[in-house]
Amino acid sequence: MDLGVRAAARNSQPLTLWAVSDGRAGIANQVLGLAEAVARLTPATIVVKTIRYAPLFDRWPTALKLWPDAMLASDSDRINAPWPDIWIAAGRATLPHSRRLRQFSQGRTLVVQLQDPGDGASFDLVIAPEHDQVSGSNTLSLLGSTNRVTRDRMKADAGAWGDRLATLPHPHIAVLIGGRSKIHDLTAARAEALARDLRSAVETSGGALLLSLSRRTPEVARQILTERLKDLPGLIYEGNGDNPYFAFLDAADHILVTEDSVNMATEAAVTGKPIHILAMDRLRTGSKFERFHQTLRDHGITRSFDGHLADWTYTPLDETGRAARRVLEVFNAKFPDRSVSA
Repeated sequence: MDLGVRAAARNSQPLTLWAVSDGRAGIANQVLGLAEAVARLTPATIVVKTIRYAPLFDRWPTALKLWPDAMLASDSDRINAPWPDIWIAAGRATLPHSRRLRQFSQGRTLVVQLQDPGDGASFDLVIAPEHDQVSGSNTLSLLGSTNRVTRDRMKADAGAWGDRLATLPHPHIAVLIGGRSKIHDLTAARAEALARDLRSAVETSGGALLLSLSRRTPEVARQILTERLKDLPGLIYEGNGDNPYFAFLDAADHILVTEDSVNMATEAAVTGKPIHILAMDRLRTGSKFERFHQTLRDHGITRSFDGHLADWTYTPLDETGRAARRVLEVFNAKFPDRSVSA
């Protein structure tokens, strides 16, 4: 069934979508990105819900959160009726609530869970990355993660930065830096080597550097990269003021992404532009990341950065759009009396 971008609800009222997470940017953007993609297909109202537990209960296993409503922190959103038409959630914090939504809503809410929730029997649809190797009749596997990147949004954000970016020489080299995780790290030595390679690439190409540092970038690496590269043509975003992330993606001729972030690589792949993967220090092996990056290479989307800027093309990813279409297909099958159509 082709829902298309001009889909409209048969019912007079728009669908109500809840985008539920623990508020961390990487998780919140996944659920909100999918909700926004659904809303581009059919009239919908999006409500963002953030779940936070009181410190006493925050680290308790999901199985022990038997009374999750009573365990919420004072600054958490409440999870109660009236229930939405579609619940879209991600992250461990949401699981105690997601697992009981079908019962609490008396089967009137479509329950969609992102990532790998373990047992998927409590959900109408599980949407998980291919590299997590989640299987099941109610599972949709995606290359990477859902996100908020669209051509329209990139163009809209680019307008606010247009004057500053227009004066910079091409090629525009967008560099997206992550940071320390369970598997990866960005040490001082690695940051020094990275700064040398980036300087060489910018100077050799005659272009400009569009550098974005994340909240996870270690302070020592942040200082090294900023100090070593601040004299190059371009812009460096350290986390203060308006975020040029979408504008950088729009303006970029090349995108360089550290290997620690599935989200950043997936978001960059929406652009269809060459994506060079920057190596980091490994704290331990991570087969999921290795599978993810191998799949990107197999699709011709990314290549390892070797200090040189090559050009290539590929079909831009639209995995978020594919996930949104599946959500509405499942919704129509479960609720034919409330179905939406193109």
